[in-house]
Amino acid sequence: MMALHFKSQRGNFDFDVALNLPVLGTLGIYGPSGAGKSTLLNMIAGITKPDTGYLTLDHQALFHSENRINTPIHKRHIGLVFQDSRLFPHLTVKDNLCYGYRLLAPAERRLGFAQIVELLELTPLLEQKPHALSGGQKQRVALGRALLTSPRLLLMDEPLASLDTRLKQQILPFLRRIKNELNIPMIYVSHAIDEILYLTSEIAMIDQGRLLTQGVFHEVMQQIPALSLAQSLGLENVLHGQVQAHLPDEGYTVTTLGGQLLRIPLIRAAIGEAVSVSIAASNVALSRQKIEGVTIQNQLAGMVLDIQTIQHKTLVTIQLENSNAHLMAEVTANSVQHLQLQPKSKLYCLIKTQSIHPLAILE
Repeated sequence: MMALHFKSQRGNFDFDVALNLPVLGTLGIYGPSGAGKSTLLNMIAGITKPDTGYLTLDHQALFHSENRINTPIHKRHIGLVFQDSRLFPHLTVKDNLCYGYRLLAPAERRLGFAQIVELLELTPLLEQKPHALSGGQKQRVALGRALLTSPRLLLMDEPLASLDTRLKQQILPFLRRIKNELNIPMIYVSHAIDEILYLTSEIAMIDQGRLLTQGVFHEVMQQIPALSLAQSLGLENVLHGQVQAHLPDEGYTVTTLGGQLLRIPLIRAAIGEAVSVSIAASNVALSRQKIEGVTIQNQLAGMVLDIQTIQHKTLVTIQLENSNAHLMAEVTANSVQHLQLQPKSKLYCLIKTQSIHPLAILE
């Protein structure tokens, strides 16, 4: 369990954030550039000292301004992975991995070297130096180095921001494996909502040094400030399905989502494997009935849960039929009136196959 409340004034930037992280939980921190996301992580890690406030982790006070407690960085046992890997260029991958590991007493090593190397598939890279690695490989090494310090909390500060889509798809499954197999509490910072939702639905939204809201994504999205921020950054839906068939001649893969079929761009995955996909809210059209004679083959049945209007755009939240999955569609207010949409309205979500982006194959 982690709880914190930090206050800090730096020039014109006024930072005041309070939040908590449940035991063995994963929390996504979402917000625009300059919102204070990295500032928050640096304060948790001990790199930056807040003016006032407190931080407790596992019922231990790591920072408390009134009690004059400020635990040094190396005694907090918190791992931090940055946007750039920050590997030591003169050391091999093996020596980079072992840098913090060797500083731990054997009794403090909760994760083994071989375990992490296998988890992150680093064996072929151990004797190489960072200059010979791709961006994705460097981030895997940086993850491994942080994990081998046996942290009781792992902080990730936009770890995929500098990677292209292909490399992001390579790294995301490793992050999910860390979450599922190592049971280390994790805080993942990003301005890409699809990355966060691939890992967790628990989200805290920060803007201009303030916490807008914290909770389950589809619940906090019913709040206008959170919805407005997500929409301004380009709201992405994330759906989790299973591969049913590959149809290369037709150019798509068929996945199942609850009891419905979703056709996505052709991917390489075994039948029955789980896959996550990202769909922009602006790429979801709505209809009160199925439409024949159109090229859009994905027409998912659902029911309206919520309708929120922001300026001239409206975001409609839909629960998909035979599924716990939610989908948000960005439409005009006029469209809502024309279709006479209201909560509990039955409708169909129309999604072009090529507008769907596979995120990663789940492990």
